Amino acid sequence: MKYYKREHYLKKIRGFYHDDGIIKVITGLRRCGKSCLMATIAEELKAEGVSSENIIFIDLDKRGYKNIKTAEQLEKLIEESSKSKGLKYVFIDEIQNVQGFEEVINAFRTEGNYSIFITGSNSYLLSGELVTKLTGRYIEFEMFTLSFEEYEGMKQFYNKPISPDSSQEFDQYILEGGFPKAVEYDSLADKQAYTKSVINEIFEKDIKRRIKIRNHSVFTQVQQYIINNFGSATNLTNIVNELKKEGVNVKRETLNSYIKVLLDAKILYECKRFDLKSKKSINGEQKYYLADLSIYFANNTDNRINYGPVLENVVYIYARTQGYNVSVGRIGKLECDFILRDANQNYAYVQVAMTMMDSKKTEDREYAPLEKIRDNYPKYIVTRNDMIQQRDGIKHVNIGNFIKNNQLFV
Repeated sequence: MKYYKREHYLKKIRGFYHDDGIIKVITGLRRCGKSCLMATIAEELKAEGVSSENIIFIDLDKRGYKNIKTAEQLEKLIEESSKSKGLKYVFIDEIQNVQGFEEVINAFRTEGNYSIFITGSNSYLLSGELVTKLTGRYIEFEMFTLSFEEYEGMKQFYNKPISPDSSQEFDQYILEGGFPKAVEYDSLADKQAYTKSVINEIFEKDIKRRIKIRNHSVFTQVQQYIINNFGSATNLTNIVNELKKEGVNVKRETLNSYIKVLLDAKILYECKRFDLKSKKSINGEQKYYLADLSIYFANNTDNRINYGPVLENVVYIYARTQGYNVSVGRIGKLECDFILRDANQNYAYVQVAMTMMDSKKTEDREYAPLEKIRDNYPKYIVTRNDMIQQRDGIKHVNIGNFIKNNQLFV
């Protein structure tokens, strides 16, 4: 079977293919493409000359492996599959299905001659035992759903039509989302039905099995509220009050635990505020962004695009795929949509708008927060499809082209 190569992630992992001292942990939202990424790695190893007998592939969600629930069962399965000589490459998909997997994985790592790759669909994978027992012995690669560049690349891979109008194609990407499997379907209705099935699967496998939710109705209403208000500045008190207006009574502590569940399942990402004057995060003030915009559109009958939060969401997720830490910036009374920081402590400031072409007042409003920042780090205005302009050394880019060209902010 041929797989679309998600080069952005493969190039990050290739240097570790043959490393038997480091466990390669691939995390990400369920159905974002982790299994196919591991299968692609296995294919690349075979192309390098690695024998199929030295490749052990275990998908714990598939028939034949679903009954593997204990550490002892997993250990026995790996042992029985390890008859060949030399370095073995072990791929285990959805490893969080096995209780106490950490001890087994660490034992094979310690033994040597096993290059181990594991995946998991939620943040529980990198909590508790894995962190305490394997600190310094694993490296995490976080995956996201398809970027706009990958979305078009996968459409070409499946011989799907691509609109010659890049803005129209970008809007299609927003509505359809970036779940790889959804690209195979032709109608928007089918794509959205698929996204709904993924959300249901996440609830059943990544939430319900691990967290006791006493009131499913309230949890569902909280989830829907957060999804419908993605990109809005908020705090727990505001959400409690807004839900009360809708007839939903929920305590702050319960609300906080429900939001944490959604964050752990990687349906949501939290973006905290950062005050540029004090150089500190502002506790209790944040925005929530969706792992994939199709989560919103699949759960709502209205397909009209509200470009304000939508473009913010696209920029936020794209920045995360590029490895940036992302915060919402405050400069006095003004707000900068995003402050980005890379691994080398370099910064960039990003302001997002649908357009600046409707009036001079709009243009001034978008530039104002960036013009207030006095340091020399790069500053960006990101719009949907405006004519590119220059002002005060601030870079103006159109988001679709920026992502398609895999450009960096820092």
